[in-house]
Amino acid sequence: MRRRGLVMALVLASVAAAPLAAVLWSTWMPGSPEARVGPVPEPREWLLARQLHSDVSALADGIGERNMRIPGSMEASVGWIAGRLAGEGYVPERHSYRIRGGRFAGAEAHNVIAEVPGTGRADEIVVLGAHYDTVPGSPGANDNASGVAVLLALAAKFQDRPQARTLRFVAFANEEHPFFRTRDMGSQAYVRALQEAGDDVRAAISLDGVGYFSDEPGSQHYPLAPIAWFYPERGDFIGFITRSRDAPLVRQAIDGFRRSGRIPSHGTALPEWVPGVTRSDHRSFWDGDFPAFLVTDTLPFRDPQYHRPGDTPGRLDYLAMARVTLGLERSLKALANP
Repeated sequence: MRRRGLVMALVLASVAAAPLAAVLWSTWMPGSPEARVGPVPEPREWLLARQLHSDVSALADGIGERNMRIPGSMEASVGWIAGRLAGEGYVPERHSYRIRGGRFAGAEAHNVIAEVPGTGRADEIVVLGAHYDTVPGSPGANDNASGVAVLLALAAKFQDRPQARTLRFVAFANEEHPFFRTRDMGSQAYVRALQEAGDDVRAAISLDGVGYFSDEPGSQHYPLAPIAWFYPERGDFIGFITRSRDAPLVRQAIDGFRRSGRIPSHGTALPEWVPGVTRSDHRSFWDGDFPAFLVTDTLPFRDPQYHRPGDTPGRLDYLAMARVTLGLERSLKALANP
C-alpha cells in the first residue's frame, strides 16, 4: 500500500509539474532582458531616431490614412517606399497581385521588395516585412508606419553588407481589415509567390507596432491573466512573439538582439490559440509552412491609440525605436549567418 501511495504521489507531482514546465519552456530566452544603457544616448542613436521620425511622419502625416478606401493612398505609399529604397541604393521591385473578393475585387495591390543577395548560402532566405496600410480613420503612425520606418533603416544598413543568406525587405499591402487572414492580404499573396517559386525561407520577421513605449506602472497588459506573472507591468520593452514550434528561431534572434543591450526585450513561444499570437503578417508565413515570428510593442495590449485617429507621430519614442533597430541589426546577422 505504501509503495502504491508513493507511485500515485509521483504521478500527481508529474501532472502538476507539466504546465509549469511548459510555461518555463515557452518563456525561457537566452541573455538578459534588461537594457544596459548609459545616461547619454549615443550619437548614432540620435541620428537614427531623427531618420525614423522623418519616415514615420512622411507616411502618417504626409500621406495619412493608407488603405484602398482612400483613392491614391496605397499607390502613394508604394511610390514613397520604393523611392526611399532607391535612395539607399536598391532597385526595388513590385510584387503585384489582383484582389479576388469583396468590394475591391479586380483592383491591383502591390508589395514592395528590396533584396541583398547572399554569399555562401544565397538560396536560403531571411525575410523582414512590415505592412504599410492602416485601418480606416487612422493615420497609423505606430500601426504601422513605425514598422516600415525600422524596415527601411535596416535595409539601409545592409545594402552594401551582404550576409551568408539572402536578405529580403518587404513592405506588405493590405494587412488590415477586410483583408486580414484572407487570400487578398499582401503577405498571403507574397507567400503564395514564394511557394510557387520554390524559395527556401529559413526565417521571416514581421514588424508591427514598434514605436510606443511607456514606463508607467500598469501600462502593459496581456491577453491572458497568467501571462502577467512572467512579464513586466511596464510597457518599456520590445516583444518577440512566436508559436511553440518556432521557439528556437526566436531564441536565436533575441540572443543576437540582446547583445546590443540598448533596450529591454522579452520573448515568448505560445500556442497559436492564445489571443494576439497570430495577429500580423507572420501568420501568413506559418500558413505557408515557413518559420516566422513577430516583433512588436504589443499594440492593443499597450497603446491606447491603437486603431484610432490619435495614432499620430508625436506620440512615439524614436530613441527607443532606434535602439530596437540596432538590436534587430544583430538579430538579422545571427539569422543570416547560421
